[in-house]
Amino acid sequence: METSVEPPVMPAEPSVQEAELKPHGRSWLREIIETALLTAIIFLFVNAATGRFKIDGTSMEPSLHDSEYVIVDKVTYLIGRPQRGDVVVFARDGDPKDYIKRVIGLPGETVQISDGHVLVNGQVLAEPYVAPANVTYSAQYLGEDEYFVMGDNRGNSTDSRQFGPIQADDIIGRAWIVYWPPTDWSIVSHHTYAASPAP
Repeated sequence: METSVEPPVMPAEPSVQEAELKPHGRSWLREIIETALLTAIIFLFVNAATGRFKIDGTSMEPSLHDSEYVIVDKVTYLIGRPQRGDVVVFARDGDPKDYIKRVIGLPGETVQISDGHVLVNGQVLAEPYVAPANVTYSAQYLGEDEYFVMGDNRGNSTDSRQFGPIQADDIIGRAWIVYWPPTDWSIVSHHTYAASPAP
């Protein structure tokens, strides 16, 4: 007598649709959490690496104008030193407001102004960005870690001529981008100087 052997009953495999739905639901929640975390990390990084500053006054004209907003790069000076021509935002002890000026003199240099011309170590700086003014300033030697800063509007700027050199630790960062108003959007340019002998 022959006996028949029936194959074992295997559990039914989930349909393609069911197999896709379950992991997809978990993936969707994970992606929301990952996106939120990534957004928070980017926000914290950008906030730590940059700052926002509003121009208050006309001391940097014609380069920067009253009520413009600039993004300040806080990272560059963590790995390098301010250079002549940089436009920097800095604070002063006891003064609640921040300032924005251009770096003119570097540590170890002597800065002097004669008949509106800036001389660094006896060499005249070519400054095409300056609003002309017939100003004079006696020779100032800059010690270690001291920087001489001035506004581009030399006839209407409170700067190192009044309060003296600033320290590297006073500098918050370098002005990078004018972002408001949109019509003024631009990169804050760094000027490269060509020195000529004093007259």
